[in-house]
Formats: sequence, C-alpha cells, structure tokens
Amino acid sequence: MDIKIGFVGTGNMGSALIKSLVKSNFIPVDRISMFDVDKYKLEQLKSETGVGYMASAKEVVLWSDVIILAVKPNILKNVLEDLMPEIDNKKVIVSFAVGIPISFYEDILGTDKKIVRTMPNTPAMVGEGMTLICENRNVTELELTIVKKLFDCAGKCEVLPEKLMTEVTALTGSSPAYVFMFIEAMADAAVLSGIPRDMSYRLAAQAVLGSAKMVLETGLHPGVLKDQVCSPGGTTIEAVSSLEKNGFRYTIMEAMDECTKKARLIGEAYNK
Repeated sequence: MDIKIGFVGTGNMGSALIKSLVKSNFIPVDRISMFDVDKYKLEQLKSETGVGYMASAKEVVLWSDVIILAVKPNILKNVLEDLMPEIDNKKVIVSFAVGIPISFYEDILGTDKKIVRTMPNTPAMVGEGMTLICENRNVTELELTIVKKLFDCAGKCEVLPEKLMTEVTALTGSSPAYVFMFIEAMADAAVLSGIPRDMSYRLAAQAVLGSAKMVLETGLHPGVLKDQVCSPGGTTIEAVSSLEKNGFRYTIMEAMDECTKKARLIGEAYNK
C-alpha cells in the first residue's frame, strides 16, 4: 500500500498497533515511522519490529500521510498546537484519545482538516482488540477504509456515528476491566476449592475466551448458549440461580451506565 503511516507516541496502544501492522504485513516496514519522547522505548520497538524512528514529532508529521496520535488526553492540546503548522488538509489525523470529540481537533487544527476519532481497547495488545472509529466530513470513503484496515490488523474495527462513541465506552473501551475482574473472581473461587492459582487463571481465562468465541462464531443468542449449558436440576442452573439472586445482570448494567455517565462528563469538558 502506497501510504506512509507515522506514530506520535508509542505507549501500550501505539506500540500494539505498530507490532500488529508489521506482523500482518499490511504495509511495508519502511512505510511506517514513529516518535516518542522516550528514546529507550523507540530503540526497543525498533529492535522488535524493524520500524525506524525520527528525531521529532514534526518530522513524523511532515513525512506521513496518516498520523496516529497515540498520546494521552491531558497533553493532546499541547501536541496539536505544536504540530498544527505541519498538518495540511491532505493528511489524515487519527487520534487514540478517548472521549474527546472531533470538534476539539477542528477548533485547533481547522475545520478543513481530516480527522478520525477512535476508541481502541487493550486486547489490541494481543491482536484481539475491538476498535470503534468515526470521521469528520473531510475524510473520504477510501481514507476511512484504510484506517479501518489498520485497526483490523490488531483485532476488529467498526465504524460508528460519533454520537454513539461516548455511549459505547462502557461496552468496548472499559469492558476488559470487568472481564478481568470476572476471571479473577472465578480463579479465587477455584483456589478456595483447592485448584492451584496459576492453573485457576488459565482455566478461567480459557473458559471466557471459548465462550466469547462461541457467541461470535455460532451466531446464536447468548441466552440460547447459556440454556445449552444449564441441564435440568444440574450444577450450572444452580450457579445461574445464585447469580440472578444477587443481581448479576443488573450489577453489570448499572456499572456500564455509571461508566457511560463519566464518559459523557469527560466529553462535555472538551466541548466547552
């Protein structure tokens, strides 16, 4: 593919996407570049992937067609203001910053710039991420397709209207934390019954992985799959009964609602 992709920031998500791009052979290594204030991190990533780096973020921006801003929200404004002179209306700006609306970028860079807002999640670090993206009116269909394919290299990617980006935070962006807690709780129960800790984590994680794969690959409703495990008078329905008695579903729904409320507050702060 005849495009050049530059990364400004190589933290967990930035480095995960770089590694996924290289592994997938989606784009030649010499068409990827990066910059980070941490020189050691750049050297390490170059050693692992073969991707070269530049001396400054401005150099990366000038060189690139698509710029991935993998920086924290608290420094995003300063980074955008610093890079603004190098960003023209032909470059595509892709940001990892969760909760920040497209209008925030347009206010700083100009309404003629091409902006793609994304919401990745941490499973991208193992090639199983779920990323949501939305674009402003300046991004062409081809450019959006290219961005989507970039994130497909690290898992799955879906295009979503911006008005739903905040609403989906609890479903994809934050949900790995709930799943990790669920795995930890199951492992704790297994340890209580005498199963070794390391084995308990492996067994619990594989059970979650396999269950998720069944939902994705069978296309069956999760309730149908649950019913298939619950034999009449059996052990599983006993566990399900206890979960229902203790408000398992409602607890998840309430937690996601609180997560969404917080995401809305963050977005409102950047809309001012």
